[in-house]
This record gives sequence, C-alpha cells and structure tokens, in this order.
Amino acid sequence: MGEAVLRRYLEGVILTAKAYERIIVAERPDVAVLHHGIYSPQGIAAELCRKHGVRVVTWVVAYRKNCFIFSHDDTYHHTLMSEPTAEWEDLALTDEAKSEINDYLASRASGGKDWIYFHKEVDEEFASFAARKKIDSSKPIISILTNVMWDAQLHYPANAFSGMKEWIIDTVDYFQHRADLEVVIRIHPAESRGAIKSRQRVADELRDAFPDFPKNVHLVEPDEDASTYAIAGASNAVIIYGTKMGVELTPTGKPVIVSGEAWIRNKGLTRDVIDKADYFDALKALPLREGQWRPDQERALKYAYHFFFRRMIPLPFLSPNGAGSMFNLDIDSIDELNPGVQPGLDTIVNGVLRKTAFVFDPNQPKTSLAESC
Repeated sequence: MGEAVLRRYLEGVILTAKAYERIIVAERPDVAVLHHGIYSPQGIAAELCRKHGVRVVTWVVAYRKNCFIFSHDDTYHHTLMSEPTAEWEDLALTDEAKSEINDYLASRASGGKDWIYFHKEVDEEFASFAARKKIDSSKPIISILTNVMWDAQLHYPANAFSGMKEWIIDTVDYFQHRADLEVVIRIHPAESRGAIKSRQRVADELRDAFPDFPKNVHLVEPDEDASTYAIAGASNAVIIYGTKMGVELTPTGKPVIVSGEAWIRNKGLTRDVIDKADYFDALKALPLREGQWRPDQERALKYAYHFFFRRMIPLPFLSPNGAGSMFNLDIDSIDELNPGVQPGLDTIVNGVLRKTAFVFDPNQPKTSLAESC
C-alpha cells in the first residue's frame, strides 16, 4: 500500500514538473510567489524557478491572527534560522512594545490571540498535575518538548542526531540512569490535534524502545490537557529539538538546550549543541545551579518581538472562513488596498517587487508605492 501511494505521488511530481517547466519557459516570470515552498506542487515549482533564474518568494499563515510570514528564496523554516541577528539585536524596544510582546507571550498558553494553536482547556496549575502524574517535585525537573515526528525530520537538516526519533530515545536512555532528576516529556499536541494526525507517535516509539519504562521519566500524551507552559515554568531547564517554544521561554529566563534545528538556535540565547558528545556534556551539567548560564532576557525579548511582531506581517482585512477559498476579504472598496493604507500589505508588495526585507515596522512612515520607486 505504501509503495503504491509513493508511486502516485512520484507520478504527480513528474507531471507537476513538466507543467511548470512549460509555464516558466513560456512566460518568463520575474518573480514567483508560492505558498510554503516545500511540498508538491509548490516545492517543485520553487525548484524549477530557481533553475531558470526566477526569483522565489514564499508565504505561509503565521501563528498570530491575521498575520502571514513571507520569505525570499526559501521556506520560512530555513530563513528564520539563517537571517542575521543584526536584523533585531539592536532594536530599542519602547515600553509599549515590551508590554505588547509580554501580553502576547502570556496569551500563548490559551492561544487567544492566535489562529494556529493546538490546546483546548488546559490545567494551568502544576502541583495538581505533578501529583496526578506521580512526579517527585522534591527533585529538579527537566522538561523535554518534542516536535511532530515526521514534521521535525522533513523541514530541517539533521544536527547532532540523524532525526528526532534517535534524539528522544538516546535522551531517555541517558536520563533513566539519573535518578536524581525527574524528567517530563511533553509530546507535541499536534500529534493528535493537528490538521494531519501523526501515525508515528513519540509515545509508541519510546514504549517500544523501553518496555520497562523508567520511573523517573513521565510522558504527557498529546491529547492530555496539560499546560506546556506550566511544565516548563516548574523545570530547572528545558530541552527542545526544533519547537518554537524556545522563542517563548527564553524571555522568561528559562535555560533552553537546543538539540536539533530551531529558530532560536544561533541567536545567542540558548545552549546549542553541535554533536552527540556536546549534547551529553550539556545533560551531565544538569541540574543547573543558581548563577549558572541563563538567557539574556532583554535580548530574548527583542528576538521574540522581532519574531512575532515584525516577521509576522499583519493583513487585518483577511479572515479565515472555513471554506475552500480559505479567507474572506473584509473590505468595502478596493481603495482600502491602495498604497499607504495597509502598512503590512505595503511591506509585502515592496518585498515582492523590490526584494526588500519582509520585516514589518509598525512605526514606519506611510509612503506610497509610487513614492518608493
């Protein structure tokens, strides 16, 4: 069955490539704007555009309501990792901006300001959760936050480990010999609550690998109504593979170990491991004592603001409708889309036409597209 499905996908990719090749050769576009830029057909179209010297822009729906992420040349998964820190590290955040990002980060637990979130009603209180899971709170707690298994391996290059499965199994194998620590593995809720439910589950892989599961390692299943934020908040340190939670936790001063590829890597905020030996050296240093390394919270807040409020570009006139067309266009007149009216739209249009950065500045002066030529 699997091979038959694979062959149909391969056939679709070949037909897609032939069709786009004809279009690109015939039309000779200057720039192509593609959703996501990874899967078929978008990823195939992007590769053919690059082959023929056509500039590529990709876009994706962002986490914040009415916001989108645009990137030049590559998928946002990669551009958010590779962009220079100079894009944000010299930001001078006003008190208003600090309040705005702190309020937003606080809202992430419920998803109240997002249109992509996976939690339902969650237990915010850690003590009762710990008692229910038989977590010994007298010991230091190390929390581990996973990605969806296939998602983590598809989008990012391997780092210290060949993939997330190897990482999580090796990690549990290490911690089963650390009776001085309590370990909580928060399995990503999107395994069961995402648009595409995962058939390869972290809990299944771990129980297969460890029939006699370590008593100091506790699994939080993807459909459990437990607060990832409460778990992380009660932890001595947090270990992630590729989740964006690193962006959210570092402004709180929480130490984060990054074992795979993640947007928070190389931002000067986390313990970024480079190979297996380095990873286990980081684990041996746990639990962290008072005065040991912590992220610079001011720097972390700058990056969080850049990530959530500058790279996520607002288009307030678009709202999801749940239908095949995906979005409603909430305007009364086309004049509402004129240059200078919607700053987010101006940022996108200028980026597409002139390859300026897809970075939204809410304080930028409103100039028309004609004036910027």
